[in-house]
Amino acid sequence: MKKECVTMILAGGVGKRLGALTKNVAKPAVPFGSRYRIIDFTLSNCLNSHMHTVGVLTQYAPLELHKHIGVGKPWDLDRHEDGLTILSPFTENNGGNWYSGTADAITTNIHFIDRYDPEYVLILSGDHIYHMDYNKLLRYHKEKKADVTISVLEVPWQDTSRFGILNTTERLRIYDFEEKPTNASSNLASMGIYIFNWKLLKSYLQQDALSSTSHHDFGHDIIPAMLADNRHLYAYEFAGYWKDVGTIQSYWEAHMDLLEEDLSLLFNNKDWRTYSHDSNFAPQLISSTAKVAHSLINNGCIIDGQVKQSVLFENVHVDIGSVMQQSILLPGVHVGRNVVLERVIVQENVKIPDYTTIVARPGEEPIVVSNEYLQQIIENEDKVG
Repeated sequence: MKKECVTMILAGGVGKRLGALTKNVAKPAVPFGSRYRIIDFTLSNCLNSHMHTVGVLTQYAPLELHKHIGVGKPWDLDRHEDGLTILSPFTENNGGNWYSGTADAITTNIHFIDRYDPEYVLILSGDHIYHMDYNKLLRYHKEKKADVTISVLEVPWQDTSRFGILNTTERLRIYDFEEKPTNASSNLASMGIYIFNWKLLKSYLQQDALSSTSHHDFGHDIIPAMLADNRHLYAYEFAGYWKDVGTIQSYWEAHMDLLEEDLSLLFNNKDWRTYSHDSNFAPQLISSTAKVAHSLINNGCIIDGQVKQSVLFENVHVDIGSVMQQSILLPGVHVGRNVVLERVIVQENVKIPDYTTIVARPGEEPIVVSNEYLQQIIENEDKVG
């Protein structure tokens, strides 16, 4: 069955900079925003953009991610003719090895894309928070008669070393691209969202696969090779909210952003819904102080203490005398009595003992509280005692 465009979602990242949050789970499957997982935003964009032929490329710790995605039903991707397909790296085509880079992940699955004989391939990351109409991106790509279109936005200069940075002409034709530069010449960053003309990309992928010195990566190898060959690469300027939640700091910041009224559309936009598999509970975002004796709120949470500027996932219990501020409590967290938590992220099903105080000061990275972290506190107290 021929399709105009096939979508490939790269969802195999380890997410080392998220520390304990990705110890046993792939980064795209990390819980986000009270009821979602990070990949829900990309999958929901596909649904809302009517991109119905989707391959999800998984790799690191995929069990929870596979369970969450299932057959793609929440995103209307459980279809017979196209729909969602989970693509594992362990195939006959690569000898049972892990993907060696982002480009290699696509090269390994050329057979999947060729089944649909597409004109274009849309390549996405499964670990960003944003809303985007990919159809507008595709129309722009056609209007520019581009070989490649890269979605871009300006980032703070101090963050440029985390991104692919590019320079463009006034007509937004890309003439220079640097992957995670130490000293960037621009702060215009790639969002990791690409549209390629498929036949052209396929030829570059096959050539790259033969190189023993290549990283087999889009930013390091494929895009620079196309620029060197004077291909037509264009930037698509994105104006909405977008967050790469690749660090503990950015993960925490993204949740604090959701408490701002302007960003409530991420959850409340009826014309561009974000769907999830996990729960029917509404998001529980608490910007002002919640303090009601034994208050049962709408995602199964019980608040007996005080909660301010925080995001609570389902079935969280905050006991009497406890105070939460600028914190994220993942599903099943139980906070004991007279506990103080500020600028912390508490992992799933963790029980915080009575009279515990955990505070990350302004300017410090938020603290991820796990059972191992609490055990270290107990052991340290025993040594001091």
